[in-house]
Amino acid sequence: MTDPAVPLETGKARGIASADDHLNREIIRMLQQDGRLPYKDIALELKVSEGTIRNRIQSMKQSGALKIVALADPMAIRYKADAMIGIKVATPATPRDVATRLAGLGEVVYVLWVSGRYDLLIEVVCETSGAFQQFLETHCFGHDDIDSIEVMSGIEMFKNQFLLKRQAQ
Repeated sequence: MTDPAVPLETGKARGIASADDHLNREIIRMLQQDGRLPYKDIALELKVSEGTIRNRIQSMKQSGALKIVALADPMAIRYKADAMIGIKVATPATPRDVATRLAGLGEVVYVLWVSGRYDLLIEVVCETSGAFQQFLETHCFGHDDIDSIEVMSGIEMFKNQFLLKRQAQ
């Protein structure tokens, strides 16, 4: 018999480690609001034991279904340069090629392959406008794999939340 907390060979968790479980979804919902919420507070709210919460969170973390991280709001910490950049990839490069190159850079905090006007949408966060200019000159302009870019500067953040989505089966 297999342990229900252990991920399946396909990489999908089941049992107490599954993000599809109702109790786990409620735990995740609460942790999305405050990732440092004490187990006892979660247990009280969900009317289960603190040990149940501890075991569920540990199992989800071990299976890869849950990762608790700090998420900094660039607007709140007053970075001087925070921008979304729409990128049109130049032929014969692929969006994956350019995404892989840019994803390895510390200033790039978000990379998404999109459809429509652009091939990629990236978010770049720099401490100064000079650092942002240097980023553009070094990693965007003059590269054969990028046809064009459009820089969209952030003005005000209204929502910044990562949602846990079930992987396609």
